[in-house]
Amino acid sequence: MVELDDIIPGKKNQTEEKQPFDKQKWVAEKQQSRKAAYALMDSTAEAICKDSPAFRVYLDVQTRFDRYSIGNALLVTAQKPKATQLKDYDAWKDAGTPVKKDEGSIVILEPGEQYSREDGSAGVAMKVKHVFDISQTSAEPEAQTTPQYDERTLMKALISRVTVEIEPVDKIPNPEVHESAYFVPEHNTIYVRRNLETPQLFRVLSKELALADFAARTPNYSRSAKQFKAVCVSYMLMNKYGFDTKDFQISVPSSYATKTAQDVRADLTEIREEAVSIMARMSRMLEPYKAQQKNETERQEAR
Repeated sequence: MVELDDIIPGKKNQTEEKQPFDKQKWVAEKQQSRKAAYALMDSTAEAICKDSPAFRVYLDVQTRFDRYSIGNALLVTAQKPKATQLKDYDAWKDAGTPVKKDEGSIVILEPGEQYSREDGSAGVAMKVKHVFDISQTSAEPEAQTTPQYDERTLMKALISRVTVEIEPVDKIPNPEVHESAYFVPEHNTIYVRRNLETPQLFRVLSKELALADFAARTPNYSRSAKQFKAVCVSYMLMNKYGFDTKDFQISVPSSYATKTAQDVRADLTEIREEAVSIMARMSRMLEPYKAQQKNETERQEAR
């Protein structure tokens, strides 16, 4: 005997008694997901400090997602290091490019509700968010829309509104220094060798500018203590503005192998904040060029 309830879609489920919503279970699952995300964040921070190529991959991710927090950049590095554009399921669907079947999500964290701490201060609870990369959707890879600037324009933007002197020299004044550029805190000056090729000039000057910024806000500044961070800032800037970084070496100092995840995140935060600060300054300088390129593109399309 065939029961209609068994063959009519949805009928059997409707006749079965619905399970009541278990709020306590739901909260516990949310807390566990958030805890797992933090654990992945910490393990990734510790892992990249023992592997220079992995650290470089993290810097690539943080450059592409420069508005993401350190924690979220670490989470993307762990789950989808080649991601280029992230949105949640509904956003991709609304854009007409739904996520492909059986694609796994990428977990990140986003601010949730505010709460009051025991000391009376306000806090923001973080909640898990599931996102997908454009490669996991039906969307075609997007064409390059980032404005392309010539090297001279990029150099002008890099040194715009800086608070240090930049002095071209035939030879760095300190005979013990074998670098192409060198920041001297006592003089508040960056000495730069003449006749450098533009990519090398951008590389060494961006590093020294980062060191100058670190010195300005660091009591008892030490070049050796900030050197690696400045190298990372330079790498991110070269990546951001299209310079070739194929031969750019990222060598994590051996001292990083014993750092805690919290200490690593603090260092990564300092690197990111300095890179973003220089990018913001450059962006203000490049804005007229960006508008000019946009107008030129529109005129060509109108023909």
